[in-house]
Amino acid sequence: MSSSNVPSYTLEMRAADQRRRLHSSVVELRSKVREKLDVKQTARQYVPALSGAAALLGMLVGYGLTGMFTRH
Repeated sequence: MSSSNVPSYTLEMRAADQRRRLHSSVVELRSKVREKLDVKQTARQYVPALSGAAALLGMLVGYGLTGMFTRH
């Protein structure tokens, strides 16, 4: 069906529908990008694991340094 055979009202309705879908897609994309770039949210995900790793590293370094100074 060529566009010359379709009433202009139908074409306008299709164009309006496409604009709504495009706008919705852009809003959804912005929301997803904002979520991915949210530093606080990302930090909250990794804080427990990083805290555990830092504690373990601190214990190992402390144990190693203590061993260096207490060996006879």
